[in-house]
Amino acid sequence: MPEGTVEARGVSHAYVPGRPDLRGVTLRAEAGEFLAVVGENGSGKTTLARHLNALVPLQRGELRVAGIDASDPRRAWELRRACGMVFQSPENQFVSSVAAEDVAFAPRNFGATPDEARAAASRALAAVGLSGFERRDVHALSGGQQQRVALAGALAADPDVLVLDEATSMIDPQGRDELVRAVLLARARRGTTVVWITHDMELAARADRVAVMAAGEVLAVGRPEELLSDRALLERAGLEPPLAARVWEGLVARGAASGPAPVTVEGLVSALCG
Repeated sequence: MPEGTVEARGVSHAYVPGRPDLRGVTLRAEAGEFLAVVGENGSGKTTLARHLNALVPLQRGELRVAGIDASDPRRAWELRRACGMVFQSPENQFVSSVAAEDVAFAPRNFGATPDEARAAASRALAAVGLSGFERRDVHALSGGQQQRVALAGALAADPDVLVLDEATSMIDPQGRDELVRAVLLARARRGTTVVWITHDMELAARADRVAVMAAGEVLAVGRPEELLSDRALLERAGLEPPLAARVWEGLVARGAASGPAPVTVEGLVSALCG
């Protein structure tokens, strides 16, 4: 399995016996791919994300992340080194109030010397556009800047896979855009596989592929332009199409447009101008 590949086969899980949260999930992310996993609250997407970093033990099925068997508890430390995570609330991830010290925690935790960890922290902060923030108090930063510090903390350990669990849900639109740009830039520079758990359909529209989940199952996997304009599929998952697709639907209903719905604003502008 190439570094960065994620492959789940028949993964099932129940926090409470008899009430499954995941039902035979089979899903694959290729090395270097940006895969968005969408679904409403309770769809199982966060439970799936936590399996990727061994935060939730594998109960049934097979799961390999960056070539590591997630069912082997002896490899949990190695798995967490290969798969970095960014959570919904950045403050829950901070271990220090000083940005550079916080970012350096992961490489130190995985065996780097103090000098190596400081260098890794500086590189990671630069990668997310926060050069010069090394001595800043993380609690005095904006929400978007805090999430970028949390992202730097994950990147400092140089993971093969980066999992983001609703990482834009608690920040404003500017912070969201800053974080998305930082993730996509890091992916382009490092070849990192990105698995982004989200209910933000505009964000999902920028992915290479999208997995749609509902009631612990994967309903469909495909390209954003195929799935995010499929209103029947999204209604089954408790979701709405992204704004661009909804605008296009309105134009089609009025006879002002025809053809497949674009799912990004750029695609909408291109379709209208074309």
